Amino acid sequence: MKKPALLTASLLALALLGFGYNAEAQGTAAQAPTAKSADTATQSKENTDTAAAASDTSAKEEAAAPVNEGGDSIHYVFKQKFIEGDVIWMSPVLVCLLLGLGVIIERVIYLNLATTNTNKLLAKVEDSLKSGNLQGAKDICRNTRGPIASIFYQGLERSGEGVDIAEKAVTSYGSVQMGQLEKGMIWISLFIALAPMLGFLGTVVGMIQAFDAIEIAGDISPSLVAGGIKVALLTTVFGLIVAMILQVFYNYLISKVDSLVNSMEDASISLIDLLVKYGKK
Repeated sequence: MKKPALLTASLLALALLGFGYNAEAQGTAAQAPTAKSADTATQSKENTDTAAAASDTSAKEEAAAPVNEGGDSIHYVFKQKFIEGDVIWMSPVLVCLLLGLGVIIERVIYLNLATTNTNKLLAKVEDSLKSGNLQGAKDICRNTRGPIASIFYQGLERSGEGVDIAEKAVTSYGSVQMGQLEKGMIWISLFIALAPMLGFLGTVVGMIQAFDAIEIAGDISPSLVAGGIKVALLTTVFGLIVAMILQVFYNYLISKVDSLVNSMEDASISLIDLLVKYGKK
């Protein structure tokens, strides 16, 4: 009786040990996925926080972006530099630019209107003189705009007094017309010279302000002298830019005037030749 009892007890003990081992194994297996799930949840939370922070940063950058919109445009940069250069010293240079451009526009329009087809005018005048119609030649010159037509009219008007008198009239009135062509050019020259002078004046004043700031502070600090030096440099640059712009247009106008004067001289010689040829005395 004892052996079966001992065998049964041994089997029960082995069964209990096996059950305990299986329970412990199942508990470990269940704990491992739980820990893994917790780690996954923690990592997911961290990723969510990172994404939220990145989203907030992007939102802030997008909100700040419109503030700098247009900051790279030429107009914006010019306005900022104009203000930084001190309006007191930049404004006179700007006035020189505006006045100079106003005179230039007026001169360009006047000189273009003064340009005449000289060959066509000479042909019409020659046809009238060939037919003996002096009054018709005068009417042609009177109805044609430009200095050359005006010179022709004065020469034809005095042609009855002789070729020499007509030649003197052409020469004298040619000088008058030349003065009309060069009218206003002196003002452009003034603005070309005045703009950089005003810029240099701003430079000197800016440097004086910089040294005054150093003297008051008793120490050389970049933040103290930066303002005065910036005013000095910006006014000088602006003055030189204005002078260069006006100089380009001034040279164009001078070349236009020279071309018209040469045409006037050639046309005057041709008119005198016509008067001599057709014997208008």
